[in-house]
Amino acid sequence: MMPMYQVKSYHGGCASLRVELPTCMYRLPNVHCRTSSPASKAGHVQGESDPSLQALESHQDDILKRLYELKAAVDGLSKMIQTPDADLDVTNIIRASEPTALSASALDLNSVLGKDYGALKDIVINANPTSPPLSLLVLHRLLCDHYKVLSTVHTHSAVKNVPENLLKCLGEQTKTQPRHEYQLGFTLIWKNVPKTQMKFSVQRMCPIEGEGNIARFLFSLFGQKHSAVTSTLIDSWIDRATFQLKEGGSKEQAAVFRSMNSALGKSPWLVGNELTVADVVLWSVLQQTGDCSVPAPANVHRWMKACENLAPFSTALKLLK
Repeated sequence: MMPMYQVKSYHGGCASLRVELPTCMYRLPNVHCRTSSPASKAGHVQGESDPSLQALESHQDDILKRLYELKAAVDGLSKMIQTPDADLDVTNIIRASEPTALSASALDLNSVLGKDYGALKDIVINANPTSPPLSLLVLHRLLCDHYKVLSTVHTHSAVKNVPENLLKCLGEQTKTQPRHEYQLGFTLIWKNVPKTQMKFSVQRMCPIEGEGNIARFLFSLFGQKHSAVTSTLIDSWIDRATFQLKEGGSKEQAAVFRSMNSALGKSPWLVGNELTVADVVLWSVLQQTGDCSVPAPANVHRWMKACENLAPFSTALKLLK
């Protein structure tokens, strides 16, 4: 049978096939050779460092260092927020940067509410008459001590039978001055809304929802300056009032009372020696949840009496009677 194709012989005759096998993967010059100077071979081994690479490595080290510092700070703050009854004494931290008292000088409203080219800056709040936002009424009284406030109360057409005391919750509406002579407008509308809402620019902003969030904004109009730690403590108290004291069970309420009792044993107010929005919101929630299943401790009772001795609180308290 003939082969399909014929291939020439790979090696001729009986000669041995010699194949040179490699002894290494790749070859490099001998850096230890005595005939060459070490200085000339040193650059061959490690090379000179690129300045741009050194700068990049240094920048990366700085970023990592800052990240570690931020992580440590956040971990410390999260312990204060997530464990309201933890034995964490921040009294010394607060004393190092006490919040400034409510000053008589008014804040530049343009820096907060924006310029309206002569138009009155009007804060419009929608609230449900079945759950009056007492903290906002207290802050309204405080705002009247700092600004010339034009206060008005309206009732939405869908709401029926609003009590007379709620219609007069902002005081007697006697407009004695032209509108342009007021610094701030405060309009309260009793409306069937699930949560209290606020706008100060009806056409250009989404509403701020929740009594605690609105109280934060209104209190910022007083121009108080706080450190990062103090601001975090104030926010944590407001969150506890909303999510634990108002909406939580007896176990959550007891934890808040323990934290309040501990804080009020060291200072007259919840955060240091001055009234803050945390005091206003927590007092309001305690008044709204009068049927709280957990009795209030002694320091909390004393603090509530101190709040009610102030005219804005006592005036708002009359609305519940």
